[in-house]
Amino acid sequence: MRRYRVLHRTVYEYSDVVSSSYGRAYLTPREFPGQRLLAHDTRVDPMPSDRSVGTDVYGNTTLYFHVTAGHRRLEVTGESLVEVTPPGPPAAQPAWEQARPSAGNGPLAVEFTLDLTPPEITPEVAAYAADSFPPGRPLLDAVRELTTRIHTDFAYESGSTTVSTSVADVFAERRGVCQDFARLGIACLRSQGLAARYVSGYLATDPPPGKERMVGADATHAWADVWLPGGAGRWIGFDPTNDQFADDRYVTVAWGRDYADVPPLRGIIYTDARESTIMVSVDVAPIPPDVAPAEPRE
Repeated sequence: MRRYRVLHRTVYEYSDVVSSSYGRAYLTPREFPGQRLLAHDTRVDPMPSDRSVGTDVYGNTTLYFHVTAGHRRLEVTGESLVEVTPPGPPAAQPAWEQARPSAGNGPLAVEFTLDLTPPEITPEVAAYAADSFPPGRPLLDAVRELTTRIHTDFAYESGSTTVSTSVADVFAERRGVCQDFARLGIACLRSQGLAARYVSGYLATDPPPGKERMVGADATHAWADVWLPGGAGRWIGFDPTNDQFADDRYVTVAWGRDYADVPPLRGIIYTDARESTIMVSVDVAPIPPDVAPAEPRE
């Protein structure tokens, strides 16, 4: 078991006064077998005149806020204490054809087999995926190879894409960032009739040998889950960016069908400002299990 303190701070600065700011945040880590949320707080400055916490259709926790005080700077900080347990191996691994969900064996997973609008599954993506899914191959063996191929065939290049870049464009350019590689992996699995979902969260990084851990050097991360049948079913995380299955270094915040379902922050502002900047800082600090950490401030 690993325990982490996660600090996720986002600062917006504007060239003119913002008279009203509406925001929606996905910053609260989820609770599920293998992950326990010990404490969480989200702070907004200036203080909102209205805020509420709710749950979306996928069970993710969301914060809505409305700042009505005039401001040129908006800061949103999520602070969490999380325990993560390494996932155990699956009890059985079927051939990938047998892992396609249906109304009989996985009704809640069927939605995650469907393509998006506009479509992400192109003939090129489907053909690329098919090379990893020959008849009868065990599901996780196929996902393992697909993960490695995406990691090898596509270059990680910060700033090369935006949140609106399509999977087809990523496939054509052969470059992107973690969100793009997760979405490509999802499109590949869905092209084979398999269920896959987008996961937003954090990855705890270890410093190079002999180096001090750099505070604030972490970042938000994205990976994908594939559905494995059996009993109530199980989701297995895979990360093409780092060529591995998810383990106890991964802190899950939210999941959905695509990035658009679970962005860390989204909002609308009313202002005459023509320029704005955004600064994001993330720190995922390991805490020894035998140390009782102070809870996040309220």
